[in-house]
Amino acid sequence: MTYIGYFLIGAGLLFMLIGTIGTYRFKSFYSRILAASKVDLVGEVTVLFGLIVLNGFSQYSLKLFFIIMLLILINPLVSHMIVRSAVLSGYRARKE
Repeated sequence: MTYIGYFLIGAGLLFMLIGTIGTYRFKSFYSRILAASKVDLVGEVTVLFGLIVLNGFSQYSLKLFFIIMLLILINPLVSHMIVRSAVLSGYRARKE
């Protein structure tokens, strides 16, 4: 079980690293926000599932599971609020 946990943690960290590098390739602010929010969510959830597998199923794992559920609910809302505030403030993305 420990190898699976370490694999999940490594995969999550690698996914976040590759996604962060890939985010810089986008030109538009809005594309960057979309990519960053997806990479962030998937990477964090994968790392937290790896920690659940490493720790075994206990009260600590239940807390981590609730954190995962909170991330799944909050991350899209926060990304939407950032983009909405940019639109309402009149921010215009460059045409490239």
